[in-house]
Amino acid sequence: MIVGIDLGTTNSAIAIWRDGRAELIPNALGDTLTPSAVSVAEDGSVIVGMAARDRQSTHPNATATAFKRYMGTRQTVQLGATVFTAEDLSAVVLSSLKIDAETFLGEPVTGAVITVPAYFNDRQRKATRRAGELAGLKVERLINEPTAAALAYGIQTREEREPFLVFDLGGGTFDVSIVEMFDGVMEVRASAGDNRLGGEDFNETVIDLAKRRIDPDGALAAIDPVMLRELLRAAAERCRRRLTEAEEAPFTVTALGRDFSTTITTSEFEAQAAPLLARLREPVLRSLRDSDIRVDSLSEVILVGGSTRMPAVRRTITRMFGRFPSAAVHPDHAVALGAAVQAGLKARDAALDEIRMTDVCPYTLGIDHSVADGRGGFRHGIFSPIIERNTPIPASRVGWYQTIADNQRQLEIQIYQGEAREVQGNVKLGTVRMPVPAGRAGEVGIEVRFSYDTSGLLEVDVAVPLSGTQRNLVIVDDEDAPDKAEIAARRDVLAALKRHPRDESHNRAVLARASRCYEAFIGDRRDLIGTWITQFEAALATQDPRIIDPARAQFDAALNDLEGDRYL
Repeated sequence: MIVGIDLGTTNSAIAIWRDGRAELIPNALGDTLTPSAVSVAEDGSVIVGMAARDRQSTHPNATATAFKRYMGTRQTVQLGATVFTAEDLSAVVLSSLKIDAETFLGEPVTGAVITVPAYFNDRQRKATRRAGELAGLKVERLINEPTAAALAYGIQTREEREPFLVFDLGGGTFDVSIVEMFDGVMEVRASAGDNRLGGEDFNETVIDLAKRRIDPDGALAAIDPVMLRELLRAAAERCRRRLTEAEEAPFTVTALGRDFSTTITTSEFEAQAAPLLARLREPVLRSLRDSDIRVDSLSEVILVGGSTRMPAVRRTITRMFGRFPSAAVHPDHAVALGAAVQAGLKARDAALDEIRMTDVCPYTLGIDHSVADGRGGFRHGIFSPIIERNTPIPASRVGWYQTIADNQRQLEIQIYQGEAREVQGNVKLGTVRMPVPAGRAGEVGIEVRFSYDTSGLLEVDVAVPLSGTQRNLVIVDDEDAPDKAEIAARRDVLAALKRHPRDESHNRAVLARASRCYEAFIGDRRDLIGTWITQFEAALATQDPRIIDPARAQFDAALNDLEGDRYL
């Protein structure tokens, strides 16, 4: 039996495809949503779901929520006597969902399709897969959350549709996907997102608004900081939910034998949340650019995720797209239902014979390489894309490279995932060391082939045609994060450097803008921006203002011409 699971930041859900439709499975309380919360009781037993969520304000040191945000990291949390990683906590939630499904269905659940944010990187996806395996599930596939929502939406009518956009704002993450349907094929054209934007961040804005008002004298400082934090978070969540239905809502914390209370209005909340609302624009714009689709070509904007219920978010979306969004799918259920549809496709259910789904690579995959610096040398640590983000998968692409030094005997191919021009801003996935025959610089070439499949597996093949040598690597996540001593040493080195023109604010600003543009575009335009960056860095290297100032003005003007918002 294969099920579909929406492993969410705030709530999780499980569903199954049977009798020609996707069906949500209730938990032991009869609810279709299970809070993604884990608590450890005094006797050492583990509590999951609503009971754990209810303990968060009374037993904050024994309860964990929102741990999905730490998937793929080494961050741990101690609950009682046990130390958990985000994978461990996610596995506990998944195991609880599995038990609920087996009780409801009356048969064992062996496999699952699990959803992940579209912008989860390789480490985060691997951590999610490991969590499923820890829960006793064979993870048949990881599917992007907006892709799952698009499946749930598309399966309702199975009609051909012009491109539509799925706007998925959940408790901890924000994703956008542009999808098109034709001849029974649902094709994802582009995906983008922000892994640090969701309902939890909007809760923080409510706390920022209320904290000074309710406690001008600092009386709450007498409370344990962890306990106070959870009291504020719970009050903010209640207040924000009330604001979806009313023009004002109370923010109340009960502690020290009395109520600390104030009132928050929708206008105050929206003003405070303005920076978060502004961040919704860039992933939308990036997905439109990558798919080369204009906003007026979209047939609908589909809302997914509980945080899209906020009036401030809906008003922002309406202004952004110049139309009202669609509520054709249930914002809390669509992702789990779509995962169940994918489970049905995986099981080759006859009712889905005519449905096919294509997805895209969420991040650019490439290697570290060196580029000429314009002064007879090379600039190292520059990212060379091989498979661009939003390439339909499965995909296989080749990059060609050559030696840069005479009598070079080895090449170290470092593999990265991300969008930054400098590899230090991306996620390192692995390394291939390749012997090469001695020769003059540039005479020995190598072929680097990346193959990426729908399950997120990256296979790297490196070949030296001159010698016939080949190497193969299937990427595994074995990179350790730098330790504190290494970080401190690097900071000391940076602090000892003399001030350089590149560190001046106006030069840093144009380089930061160029880096953002480099991440925002793909293909020829990305290559062009990389060339401009190299040219401006060469001007900075002269340390001559007479060269730098006109070069910066020319660089800024070129970015203005390229970055015009012709899609929105």
